[in-house]
Amino acid sequence: MPPSQTTPNGFVRVRGAREHNLKNIDVDIPRDALVVFTGVSGSGKSSLAFSTLYAEAQRRYFESVAPYARRLIDQVGVPDVDAIEGLPPAVALQQQRGTPSARSSVGSVTTLSSSIRMLYSRAGHYPAGHAMLYAEDFSPNTPQGACPECHGLGRVYEVTEATLVPDPSLTIRERAVAAWPMAWQGQNLRDILVTLGYDVDIPWRDLPQAQRDWILFTEETPTAPVYAGLTPAQTRAALKRKQEPSYQGTFSGARRYVLHTFMHSQSAQMRKRVSQFMRPSPCPLCAGKRLKREALSVTFAGLDIAELSHLSLQALAEVFRTVAAPAYLDQHQGDLTLEKRLAAQRIAHELLARIDTLLDLGLGYLALERSTPSLSSGELQRLRLATQLNSQLFGVIYVLDEPSAGLHPADSEALFEALQRLKQAGNSVYVVEHDLDTMRRADWLVDVGPAAGEHGGTILYSGPPEGLARVEQSCTRAYLFGEHARAVRTPRQAQDWLALEGITRNNLDNLSAQFPLGCFTAVTGISGSGKSSLVSQALLELVGAHLGHAEQPAEREEQSLEDDPEQTSSGRVKAGLGSIKRLVQVDQKPIGRTPRSNLATYTGLFDAVRKLFAATDHAKAQGFDAGRFSFNVAKGRCATCEGEGFVSVELLFMPSVYAPCPTCHGARYNPETLAVTWQGMNIAQVLQLTVEHAMAVFAEQPSVRRSLQVLQDIGLGYLRLGQPATELSGGEAQRIKLATELQRTARGATLYVLDEPTNGLHPQDIDRLLVQLNRLVDAGHSVVVVEHDMRVVAQSDWVIDIGPGAGDAGGKVVASGTPQAVAGCVESRTASFLAKAL
Repeated sequence: MPPSQTTPNGFVRVRGAREHNLKNIDVDIPRDALVVFTGVSGSGKSSLAFSTLYAEAQRRYFESVAPYARRLIDQVGVPDVDAIEGLPPAVALQQQRGTPSARSSVGSVTTLSSSIRMLYSRAGHYPAGHAMLYAEDFSPNTPQGACPECHGLGRVYEVTEATLVPDPSLTIRERAVAAWPMAWQGQNLRDILVTLGYDVDIPWRDLPQAQRDWILFTEETPTAPVYAGLTPAQTRAALKRKQEPSYQGTFSGARRYVLHTFMHSQSAQMRKRVSQFMRPSPCPLCAGKRLKREALSVTFAGLDIAELSHLSLQALAEVFRTVAAPAYLDQHQGDLTLEKRLAAQRIAHELLARIDTLLDLGLGYLALERSTPSLSSGELQRLRLATQLNSQLFGVIYVLDEPSAGLHPADSEALFEALQRLKQAGNSVYVVEHDLDTMRRADWLVDVGPAAGEHGGTILYSGPPEGLARVEQSCTRAYLFGEHARAVRTPRQAQDWLALEGITRNNLDNLSAQFPLGCFTAVTGISGSGKSSLVSQALLELVGAHLGHAEQPAEREEQSLEDDPEQTSSGRVKAGLGSIKRLVQVDQKPIGRTPRSNLATYTGLFDAVRKLFAATDHAKAQGFDAGRFSFNVAKGRCATCEGEGFVSVELLFMPSVYAPCPTCHGARYNPETLAVTWQGMNIAQVLQLTVEHAMAVFAEQPSVRRSLQVLQDIGLGYLRLGQPATELSGGEAQRIKLATELQRTARGATLYVLDEPTNGLHPQDIDRLLVQLNRLVDAGHSVVVVEHDMRVVAQSDWVIDIGPGAGDAGGKVVASGTPQAVAGCVESRTASFLAKAL
């Protein structure tokens, strides 16, 4: 389909943009058009679209609202640009993860839940004699609506003897009370028990129940003398003699210690450790539905509000279609008055219009109750897009960050239609995108490059798509116009098969699947078909259980009590475990949530760099060790920002942002530490080096050079060593994890699992990634990817296609075989797109 040729009605004129790697660029971008920004990862597309155009629109908004907001501009910063003319207000839809709280859901992001609560309040079926409830009475997030027992969580957390003492055959001295702290603190509590007369040397199960209960559950905090290092008999003698104790110790029961640490500790590691001694179970009062009983007694269409919120959007639409139909008013609806039926019909009409937009965007398999942390960034962005489509704004610029990410080609048509709707409503749609079909159908392309980092930042082309064919410098050109030679290779033969059977998880019901080992396997299917349930959940859990859990080249994201407890998969591994020694998951979760985590610390290369600084004469003379050069240790870091380099600026009514520290200006360290130099650079200057520059600087340092080489090979040469985790995209985070894994020496046949590794990657970067993944397979390992990019699927050894539809209409293996075989399967929604790529 040719792009809708619009005559742009005016331009946004950018002059002298220098944000990040942009090289003082001038560019004119049409308004009232679909404009796609292209270029390799790190070329400067997002710096132009988000950090310049959107940031300037946001700054102008701040200036227009209040003196308070104008003061914030100094803290948030102003884009480095000489002038931007013709810039309307802008709305950004970025690829950020959901809020960490599970209280944020599909219903709250889309605001559908508010209308549904209104529906139950105004048109619900109330039991006889029941007083009318307000909309907020139907929300588990308000004091009026939340279940009084679980405070709207749906779960209660128990700390029992079984969780605190996993092995009752151990003595207290042998750490029977596993929940107690490690090292000195735990020893202190055991010593206090000796003073109090408890036997710490008999098996826990032989202690009287009353004693066990007091040790675990007392709320008392007695203080007792402690005689460190003495045996129980010597302690008794010392007490008799009234000997001076080593110190006075305060006792804390195990449950009290666990709950207090979980609620108040600043350390994520400590909270994570004690959370393993807490067991969630459904709340007995609301049966996990999170609401007070009065709210749950009101029904609509025979369902209480919790049951309705668990329906898929597709099923929900069917319920409301019945209500919106004219015949609804004439039918007998229990004791619903005509007034209530009219209210129900009006609300149903409004809900249907909004739900249909979500269905058009391929999200019909989601339920309102689904928490946002469990959504992919692509799903979340499409939810926000649907909300904007329903907002009926006009005259604004929508800036979108790769809306096609995580979308099967079959769903891309609906996305394109949604973007056209925004444009036809009188808006400008600016999209940062790697999807070739979206580029072909754009009104205008802005190609940034030619390469990444300092080798990018210039405008190679700005104009209608066909004109890019004449720009030889462009990395995008060859892929867009089909000039790029396709790699043709014979699929590898399986060395063994990993067979899973009886898998039940989400929409998978008693599924069996076989993965060839020693091969590159792509798992395909439309969004919501069950690919991730099979690979990123069931496969990882079942194989991980046999191997002692999947290794993640990352810390797990910290869980809060509000997060949904992780589901487990049922099923078993029937064959193939003998051929796998390790299991490694490489996902797109951030490598950290604050600027404190960065590329250098994550990959481990910073340890070697700090040792080099500590070995200098200056550092030795000052008595500085390697710890002095860590911005996570108090002695060397800036005291104001505590080594973050940034301070968090709270904005009223908006998300907080990070601004450079006013004391160290982002250097992270105190002046004494910065005075030490290695090869003419201080530690902060080393963190400012790009990977590419650092390769030359550390050419003679094999341990650092090896890490840098892999990062360069995988296409991350443009990143700075100290680039904060908060500035990295999901795709960059995933490639950093992969690079961290590639630099290790392989320890036995490994199964690598990646979920959509091409998200956020230019076709040229995808080719680089494929080289690295094939290196792993050629070395005897196995790689399984969940993938939507048909160029990658076409180059795999084996394809497993899940579907045929999404949600309840999916969850089955539609086809499996070589790419050529799956491309010929008529039942597969993937086949026709795969055939084009072969």
